[in-house]
Amino acid sequence: MDILRLASADLPSAQRLEVFRELFGRDILKIQLDPEPDAPFEADMTLQSLPGLGIGAVSFTPLRASLTGELIDNDDFVFVIMRAGTGTARQYGREETIRGGEAIVTANEAPATFTQHSRTQTINLRFERKRLAPLLADAGASALRPMAKDNPALRLLTSYIGAIGEDLPRSAPDLQRVAVDHIHDLAVLALGATRDAAEIAKGRGVRVARLHAIKADVTANLTAKWLSVDALAARHRISTRYIRALFQGEETTFADFVANQRLTRAHRLLVDSRRGVRSISTIAFDAGFDDLSYFNRRFRRRYGATPSDVRMAARRENRAEDNIAISSP
Repeated sequence: MDILRLASADLPSAQRLEVFRELFGRDILKIQLDPEPDAPFEADMTLQSLPGLGIGAVSFTPLRASLTGELIDNDDFVFVIMRAGTGTARQYGREETIRGGEAIVTANEAPATFTQHSRTQTINLRFERKRLAPLLADAGASALRPMAKDNPALRLLTSYIGAIGEDLPRSAPDLQRVAVDHIHDLAVLALGATRDAAEIAKGRGVRVARLHAIKADVTANLTAKWLSVDALAARHRISTRYIRALFQGEETTFADFVANQRLTRAHRLLVDSRRGVRSISTIAFDAGFDDLSYFNRRFRRRYGATPSDVRMAARRENRAEDNIAISSP
């Protein structure tokens, strides 16, 4: 995978605007960038190239991005998710404004502008028309049709990209292709899929994205008293039966996933030398367990040792490393 990152803060102030205009704008993105006059220019962009998909995480101060006739060299769709800020897209004689959480699609086949009225954060997805269009119920009507932030597929798409973004550069090519399939699934559902494409997407991309979102929610709330399959079902607007089915598809259960995440956290706390004075019961509770006997049984079953054994082994290893460091010339 190709990854390119450039931040204005890393460039000499006198060259920032010109580098972004020429390198990122005209040469790479094929757009013209015009920042708001007399205002400080700041930008931070990370571009990833996947098989059949480009992903950009972009942060800009107010500016106008223009696709001019001379810069058109493809007919791709550009799916813009506005994470923060406000922007207005203009194309085909129409104009639409989107705000945080909303999204819109433009088409690279015709001149267009996207004006960012404030400091913005966006996720830009560049899809090949030849692959995306056949999956849409009305590809011609997709451009410049805003998607509301409560669009279920859009929410899943945003959370899925956030969950896998850091892992993609380290993934094998076959896993990258799978991720691209899932992103296409969610994008066409957000835009309006054909019946066949919707059936495939719901059985593939949606299931994966929902599982990612639920796992992320669990990991972020391991110590929350409310954490339960019923609470998560309500938060994600799905049934408890569906959540259980998602985990069964990975040959595990919701309860086992939660317990294993808590065990991982407890193990990390136990081997952390900075937390050596804390009792094992405190660490167990800090990891989300409320039953010490259950914690000890699950911990020994997973790691083949008691929490005390793991802590002592970590201390011996740390002392050995300290002794090596002291004896080294």
